[in-house]
Amino acid sequence: MDCDVLVIGGGLAGLVSAVEAADRGLKVIVLDQEGEQNLGGQAFWSLGGLFFIDSPEQRRMRIRDTFDLARQDWFGSAAFDRPEDLWPRLWAEAYLDFASGEKRAWLHAQGMRWFPVVGWAERGGALASGHGNSVPRFHVTWGTGPGVLAPFIRRAREQERAGRLSFRFRHQVDGLVAVNGAVTGARGSVLAQDAVVRGGKSSRDVIGDFEISAGATIVASGGIGGNHDLVRRNWPVERLGQAPRNMVSGVPAHVDGRMIDIAQEAGGDVINPDRMWHYTEGLRNWDPIWPDHGIRILPGPSSLWFDALGRRFPAPYMPGFDTLGTLKAILSTGHDYSWFILTKAIIKKEFALSGSEQNPDLTGKDIPLLLKRLGKEPPGPVRAFMEKGADFVVRDTLEDLVAGMNGLTDEPLLDAGAIRRQIEARDREIDNRFAKDAQVTAIRGARAYLGDKLMRTAKPHRILDPAAGPLIAVKLNILTRKTLGGLHTDLKARALDAEGREIPGLYAVGEAAGFGGGGMHGYNALEGTFLGGCLYSGRVAGRSVGL
Repeated sequence: MDCDVLVIGGGLAGLVSAVEAADRGLKVIVLDQEGEQNLGGQAFWSLGGLFFIDSPEQRRMRIRDTFDLARQDWFGSAAFDRPEDLWPRLWAEAYLDFASGEKRAWLHAQGMRWFPVVGWAERGGALASGHGNSVPRFHVTWGTGPGVLAPFIRRAREQERAGRLSFRFRHQVDGLVAVNGAVTGARGSVLAQDAVVRGGKSSRDVIGDFEISAGATIVASGGIGGNHDLVRRNWPVERLGQAPRNMVSGVPAHVDGRMIDIAQEAGGDVINPDRMWHYTEGLRNWDPIWPDHGIRILPGPSSLWFDALGRRFPAPYMPGFDTLGTLKAILSTGHDYSWFILTKAIIKKEFALSGSEQNPDLTGKDIPLLLKRLGKEPPGPVRAFMEKGADFVVRDTLEDLVAGMNGLTDEPLLDAGAIRRQIEARDREIDNRFAKDAQVTAIRGARAYLGDKLMRTAKPHRILDPAAGPLIAVKLNILTRKTLGGLHTDLKARALDAEGREIPGLYAVGEAAGFGGGGMHGYNALEGTFLGGCLYSGRVAGRSVGL
């Protein structure tokens, strides 16, 4: 054999699998179709959010979290309802044990640290037993995505110097090799070197071929978010409505799903392909790196959300509450975009942009730059989108704002008078400490949490108050991101066939395996759980492979 373990994909899940296996003395080869500049994959571009349960950071912020509450939230969100959800359920239980137990200590021991204010993402907004996080659990890693990757890249380089691990970049797998039903390695094409920037679309010029034999092969190739045709092919029309005609990409083009198909051709079973996680608050990047590059707004709760026809969404379809519920509501209008209307007072405090490159203070561990978030102006990356972004309109009056919004669409669907009446009705609710408007109530509830009051939720005010202006409108696009289904695996990350039998020699981790089991999130995610799923499934595979 050329190696004991062959890992296909050099992203976070692949790196964790590789270093955990190499730590056991196994010889490991890591293949990636991209160049060395892309080592770490999608995780590099992330905000570095991690899901912990009853962490020291939560306790310092006076958040009372428990395993039982987190389990209630997870399973209420997942809504498992299929026979094939057996292994995903077991993976969810195992991951919750990990997130409430040794996950933080394991990462902390490797040098990882977290921003002290815990974020409250995906709040749900309906019943306690339904979707959403009951308490803040989104822990932003100090150093964002690169900070999550750093310990595992360091460990990989150490193993590389020791001769136990080697990387082979620009190696594109075209097929898995099988002998008597067991996967014994992979074959494929050697691609020409390409100096394209990290995340950029690289060439597929073939200069050779390869075949590598291995005792075990781990598929860690990611999902399908960069392949819009594949996203549409798997779109759950009966559950979410017709797939959007226009989408922006939250991941690079090489996140194409081809390796999942290759593993399926070798006998692997793909389950829950219709379960996916796409965001509703996507912006067209004014400075794109990959094709159709989109950036997600991580909004606070105060922006008013309107559909393409100018009708305000009802609860729980409010900023930051129910991603897929809001996605369904948007698509039910027959359009694939929606609008935020807000003020400068809101945007300077409530708009965060997802991604390491959009948060230079957190990524660069720059405390003076971080403190500027508490100033009177929006952060620099947000200001750049306000000034250069194709989806922003900034005006002093509502009539001028709506005229600008109509200028961003093929036909003028918005009526300034109708929008004014809805905003004025909402603004009247601000005069009292109590209100019937669910969003106003939610804003006040958010500010009861110290972290939101300090950094993420503006003081309640009238949208049409000139002192809070200027007015801002943002056209929101559907942004592709995560694959929640994937290759069916058992609790040791071993790939299963359509009959539920182990395929000897084949493992799957990370997004390619639905973050564990073929979909441990079920139908919905609680945020901060994607990187965690890569970490956990990679660790499981690296520690169990070959046993």
